[in-house]
Order: sequence, then C-alpha cells, then structure tokens
Amino acid sequence: MAKEKIILTGDRPTGKLHIGHYVGSLRRRVELQNSGEYDKIFIMIADAQALTDNADNPEKIRQNVIEVALDYLSAGLDPEKCNLFIQSAVPELTELTFYYMNLVSVQRLQRNPTVKTELEMRKFEGGTPTGFFCYPISQAADITLFKATTVPVGEDQKPMLEQTNEIVRRFNHIYGETLVEPSILLPDNAACLRLPGTDGKAKMSKSLGNCIYLSDTAKELKKKVNSMFTDPLHLNIEDPGHLQGTYTDTEGVEHSYQNTVFVYLDAFCQDSDFEKFLPEYKNLDEMKEHYIKGGLGDGTCKKFLYNVLNDRLEPIRQRRKEYEKDIPAVYEILKKGTEEARKVGAQTLAEVRHAMRIDYFDDKELIAEQAKRFAEANK
Repeated sequence: MAKEKIILTGDRPTGKLHIGHYVGSLRRRVELQNSGEYDKIFIMIADAQALTDNADNPEKIRQNVIEVALDYLSAGLDPEKCNLFIQSAVPELTELTFYYMNLVSVQRLQRNPTVKTELEMRKFEGGTPTGFFCYPISQAADITLFKATTVPVGEDQKPMLEQTNEIVRRFNHIYGETLVEPSILLPDNAACLRLPGTDGKAKMSKSLGNCIYLSDTAKELKKKVNSMFTDPLHLNIEDPGHLQGTYTDTEGVEHSYQNTVFVYLDAFCQDSDFEKFLPEYKNLDEMKEHYIKGGLGDGTCKKFLYNVLNDRLEPIRQRRKEYEKDIPAVYEILKKGTEEARKVGAQTLAEVRHAMRIDYFDDKELIAEQAKRFAEANK
C-alpha cells in the first residue's frame, strides 16, 4: 500500500497575513489543495507558538486567530479540501513536544540559524522565553503528529525542517520506525523565496511596518506601492536604472540593495499583465531592458506594479467580505478542522507511546508478566 501524501503547514496569528506569506507559501497551498495529489492537508493557526513571545499579550493572539482564518479562506483555501485548525486546541501536540525535548540538546538549538536570526531580531529583555527557544521542537511535533510528507514553506524555514528530520531519525533509531521524515517544498519562483519589505529591507515583517497585507484596500495598496524603495541612483528618467547594486549613504556607509519594485514584479506579474496594463512591452524582460538602458521612470514602474497587485488582491478582498458576514460560520470551520486534527493526532500519539513503551494500560503482556512475577515472588 502506497504511503499517504500529507501536507502540514501554518502561520502564527500575530497579525494579518501579508503578500510575503502569500507568495512564500499561501498561494502554493491553494495550488496543492486543488491539485488532487494529496490525501490530507492540515493547515494550522499556530497560536500556541505565537504565545511564546507574546505571553503578556494573549488578547493580540486571540483577536488575530480570526484574521488569519479569514486570510486563509479569502486566499482560496477550501475547508472541504483541507483541515484548518487551531494549534492550542490539539493537546496531543504539547505532549509530543515534551517527548521530543529529550532528543535535542540545548547546544543544537543554539546552532539553529533560524532561531539565531529570530533572537537577534527580537532582542528579548530579561532573557529568552524557554518556549520560544524550543520553537524548532514544537514545529517538529506539529509536522510529525500528522505524519506530514510535505511541508510547503519559505526558504527561511529550511533549518527548521532539517531539525525536524534529525528528531525523526533519532526517534526512529531509538524506538523503532514510527515517524515519517518530511520533505520541504519551496516556492518555484526564486523571487518568492524571501520577498523584501516595501522599504527594501531584507524581510517583510509586521514589526518593521513594511508589509502589504492581503486585506489592504486599493487605496492603502497604492500608497504603499508609491512609497516603495527602488533604485537610489536612478534620479532622472533618462538615467540608466539598476535592478540591484550598491550605494553610499550620507554618512559614507556602503549598502547593497535590490530594486524592490522589480523583485515584486518578478514574484507577481505575468506576460498577460502587460497586454492588460502596459502594452508598450510584451513581457518583464523587455521592461527591465528599457529600465536598465534608461528612459523608463520609477513612477511608471510603480503604477504597473500597483495594477498587477490590485488585480491579484481584488478577488481576495471580495471573498473576505463575504466570510466576514458570518464569523460564527468561520469558527465552525475551525472547530470541525480541529476535531479532525485531534482524531489523526491521537492515532499518531498512540503509536508514539507504544514505541516508547509508555502505553502501560494498553500493554496486556506487561501487566500479565508483572502479575506472574510478583505472584511467584510471594509464594
């Protein structure tokens, strides 16, 4: 019998989802859901993980669970084809995380590049919360509880998947073949691997205020695109433009940069968009060639990008408005998906407990053997 093909992925509900999430994994999830290639798809709202660095503000997480659910549904995720669930409502995940903690050293967690990057960015006052530090272990539990074979994520999550596979191999080596080793599925468009913020910073981040959200209005979108970082050396329309390069700031510090407008166009635009919005060019290569040669202004490029993004986001906005009309129904979708997640998770956890030989009440042989041994000792 062929092994089931199962997807597990998700997001932390610390705010609305942005277009970096969309091109990094969300758009791909919808494609995979509709491909018919997968037996089960689990998509998690990771509220428990979000609390690891928001423990003093649970209301933030509580309010954003529905925002993420609405973004999921409006982006095209179909509850008839996938299970949308809330992480904290599946206690089996917590138990599995606890068992995995015995298989990973503190030193290994400290070497995880994603953890190191996140710690540097957050700069926790008073020390790092243990829950946040153990994030890779929790993520391994998320993936393996559902025996996921495929995890569609952005490039920044590769170290997390590597650590998950280390845990799987160590568990199976000690306790016998029980867990499934997952594979990562990266975006097939290089520009989507890590979409920069509108300010040109390396990462689009809620905390940096450089995001374009899936739920942004057309007016909000236009304002953000018009303020977008481009080429600091492209001062006049007739000047040659650059898609990337270096520049020196007023303090004499040299910086590398990417022209954010063209990074976004690489991620979003199609040849058909030119016929619709900018018929002077057949495709993006022609547009880039003109920009590099000189004679194409940043304003024209931004206007085209706005039209492309607005064209992609308008159907999402409209679907969101429909789901917003019946919030109790959205919670019912999450409840149903969570119940299914618990059902599947309980089965895996039973197998884990059996492999670890801690399923005492179900181990009839153990009970019989010990009963016999003590009976003989008391003769």
